[in-house]
Amino acid sequence: MPVHLVDHPLVHDALAILRDKRTAPDEFRRGATRISVLLAAEALRDVPVAAGAVDTPLGPADARRIASEVVVVPVLRAGLGMLDAVLALVPSARVGYIGLQRDERTAVASQYYSKLPDGLGNAYVLMIDPMLATGGSAVAGIQLLRDAGAARIRMICIVAAPEGIRTVEQQYPDVSIYTPVVDRHLNEHKYIVPGLGDFGDRLYGTV
Repeated sequence: MPVHLVDHPLVHDALAILRDKRTAPDEFRRGATRISVLLAAEALRDVPVAAGAVDTPLGPADARRIASEVVVVPVLRAGLGMLDAVLALVPSARVGYIGLQRDERTAVASQYYSKLPDGLGNAYVLMIDPMLATGGSAVAGIQLLRDAGAARIRMICIVAAPEGIRTVEQQYPDVSIYTPVVDRHLNEHKYIVPGLGDFGDRLYGTV
């Protein structure tokens, strides 16, 4: 199964803040930062490390450092709300961007922008998009990453719907999804229920 449910108490505490309709944009952004750091840490739990040593003020100590490149790819625009948090966790990561626009009538995603780093073949690629609803944007983004040579792709999302998970599983069964929750279903407008509303609008105060 490609779905990894992140059941950390701090993750669910932040999720409760994000779900609450009374949460103001500034508090929403803080909650998004908290949960993104924790989800990214879980998604990178098995990243390769190299053993070494460092000198502390009191003497040498064994050390382990990340031995694989990490590339973070937010799906615009909502994914930008998670980017700084992931970069705080992995400052050396390179960044790519994917712009996908979902047709509100058909729910089909169309690409309007893509800028990806070279040399993705050996990198751990984290595609970050807070909402996995129909899965249309997810599979479109994954295909762009595959076309650019990415072999190890993990997707981080804050809320997921069963419909979106099925779509990703069917088309890309080797892509792991890290999320704290799988909600009940999509409504007639393709919004996740109960979800947390439009993530981008709540993040930027454009509701």
